[in-house]
Amino acid sequence: MSPNFHEQLSKLPGYLHGHVVLSGVALAVGIAISLPLSLWVAHVRALREPVVAAAGVVQTIPSLALLALMVPLLGAFGFWPALCALVLYSMLPIVRNTVTGICGVDPELVEAARGLGMTPLQVVTRVELPLALPVIVAGVRTSAIWVVGLATLSTPVGQTSLGNYIFGGLQTRNWTAVLFGCIAAALLAIVLDGLLALLESGVRGGHRLRWAGALGGMSVLFAAGALAPAFASPRVPGVAVRTANPAAAPAVAALGVIRVGAKNFTEQYILAALLQRRLGAAGLPTQLTPDLGSSIAFDALSKNQLDVYIEYTGTLWANAMKKTETPPPWKVSKEVAGWLAQTRDVRLLGALGFENTYALAMRRDRAAALGIRSLEDLAARSGALKLGSDYEFFQRPEWRKLRETYGFAFAGRQSFDPTFMYQAVVKGQVDAITAFSTDGRIAAEDLVVLADTRHAFPPYDAVILLSPRVSGSEQVVEALKPLVGAISAERMREANFMVDRERDKKTPAQAAAWLDAPAE
Repeated sequence: MSPNFHEQLSKLPGYLHGHVVLSGVALAVGIAISLPLSLWVAHVRALREPVVAAAGVVQTIPSLALLALMVPLLGAFGFWPALCALVLYSMLPIVRNTVTGICGVDPELVEAARGLGMTPLQVVTRVELPLALPVIVAGVRTSAIWVVGLATLSTPVGQTSLGNYIFGGLQTRNWTAVLFGCIAAALLAIVLDGLLALLESGVRGGHRLRWAGALGGMSVLFAAGALAPAFASPRVPGVAVRTANPAAAPAVAALGVIRVGAKNFTEQYILAALLQRRLGAAGLPTQLTPDLGSSIAFDALSKNQLDVYIEYTGTLWANAMKKTETPPPWKVSKEVAGWLAQTRDVRLLGALGFENTYALAMRRDRAAALGIRSLEDLAARSGALKLGSDYEFFQRPEWRKLRETYGFAFAGRQSFDPTFMYQAVVKGQVDAITAFSTDGRIAAEDLVVLADTRHAFPPYDAVILLSPRVSGSEQVVEALKPLVGAISAERMREANFMVDRERDKKTPAQAAAWLDAPAE
């Protein structure tokens, strides 16, 4: 088996643990809320339709959007926003099936039960609920499959799941990781669906052995997922547990695990691995939380839910500080550092030495044929061209500033996962894309970067941010300080290409090790 396969297999216990715990708790809470609520509204005619309709409205909200909305609503990221979103999504099939099942019980049977002197509670528990149970279990079965599937989307809000395989694999073009995530999630859903089908069959046919076996099987399934990390190799990728300097052990123990964050693209995975490498060498244990959105990562750091990650000054300038002007890079860095310290108690440790700015790029032959060399040239022809971007850019302040500065009026705009954005321009699906200046695929795909002659984009120097919790830690600062000014744009571009290329592909950890070695 290939080293890539072994690497993905080693990640399975941790990812499966996060996925199973999240899915199991969400389903249990969803049932605990939905079942009593449904039994109540089934007997109150005026509430039936409003409650079912309200549960249905949740389903109209895109799942990823609902997950993201939970982060600011709860003021947290990771497990809790993911749990709340999945609980809301789990409710519709349970509510609908329970109300339908209870209302479908023969009224004569209910009347007969009352005639025998049963209390309202006894009518529900001894007549209505047993008769409606097969329909209710069918709703639970649907809900469970939805929850398992949607749990893969919890990765961008900081919850570890099998979605880590998919999001990370797509960004690094690691199709083995993508397949691992898809197959593992599908198998989990199939096994759970089979056990619930056995439960439904046992309930419908009154076979106690079947439904008892189904409940036992589900208990084993969730227990195995919850305990999976206990059976994993101690060398779990992303977690360093070695203490290099025994004398520093008390300080390290007081500091605890250093939580390293990463956004959802190749460069961030490499730089996060580099941070972990340096922290691990200093004897500091680390834990990686990858695939975060820009705002989620920054808010988590500000609230001490992350300890360190790499950010870009332009992102902070435009998104966090809401600035629209574009002063020189040194001034941006100085103002950003001051704003972080004063408003968020976050420390900007220093710049890595390269800038990864947004840039508009075209296929070289296409740009030559149209005579386009700069953004001004592109603006003049934009009415007949299509622009492609990652799914975030068109909602960012930089796009508004770019459009105002150059007067772009593209004939069409399309959003892509960054993995497919470059292929879209290469194959002519769009004429230009919002590339990243240190992306190795610019050279690999023979793209040309168009000159920003009016300096619409702010500078995007890569900087190390430290949370309030670790900003004063000598151990963390001393471990990461050597990275300041140590990475050129050329080396970062080459490291990115090591991971993105199809042949002789490297892992982010391998690229980080190369980046950490002295340049020849």
